[in-house]
Amino acid sequence: MTTMDIAARSSQGRTFLAILWRDIFVTGRKLGLFFAENAIQPLFMLFVFAEVLQRTGYVSQAYGDLLLPGVVAITTFLTALQTVAFPLALDLGWTKEIEDRLLAPLPTYLVAVEKMLVGTIKGIGTAIVTFPVGTLMLGSAPWRASGIPLLVLFLIIGGWVGSAIGLTMGTIMAPERINIAFALVLTPLMFTGATQYPWRSLDTLPWFQVVTAANPLTYLSEGIRSAVVPQIPHIASWLCLVALLASGAIFTVIGTRGFLRRAID
Repeated sequence: MTTMDIAARSSQGRTFLAILWRDIFVTGRKLGLFFAENAIQPLFMLFVFAEVLQRTGYVSQAYGDLLLPGVVAITTFLTALQTVAFPLALDLGWTKEIEDRLLAPLPTYLVAVEKMLVGTIKGIGTAIVTFPVGTLMLGSAPWRASGIPLLVLFLIIGGWVGSAIGLTMGTIMAPERINIAFALVLTPLMFTGATQYPWRSLDTLPWFQVVTAANPLTYLSEGIRSAVVPQIPHIASWLCLVALLASGAIFTVIGTRGFLRRAID
């Protein structure tokens, strides 16, 4: 590698970090609005399903321990997905704001990588807020110190998978159909992701168990449960990691190719 190559890569690295810092800084200035947009719905789900139904006798107190990891999973996953998909669809469609990023001295694929990284960071950020707020709401939270490394690993990989799916959706969706596309995709993702129930409890409903197994969110929900409530029957941690890594790799390749095609057009 020549001195000029090293200098060029160093310049690209500084540009990449500058763009990343700008996106994080802009989010920081609207932090309250950001959490309101992404965390309110999961927290209300937790309040109604775990607290209200428990107090009215429809579910046991232990249901909160099962639901909270699922709510953390869905918050991380969907925040990362929406952070990338919605703005990208608009940037590539009507506003053309993506052209500013494409003029930066960076390879085009790194612009897509930066967007996925921002989505991952925001997904993890909402998870960090959701967990303690959910704990205050329920009065207690399932956790164990030995499970923290596994929990952190699943949050990072889960955020990446959500961002990769968001990148794919953002490059496929037309801006005028974005609301319909979100309704058709996000609703099935939310309710087939094993967030409100453990996957192994579906043994009596095998067809739905198969449908649920096709959703990457299922493996994030089960992975987080394996980290904080291992006593609840769940899919093995290694299998969840393999499924999430495979999903992330597939959607990253598809999304990046779609981004390069749209950016060049």
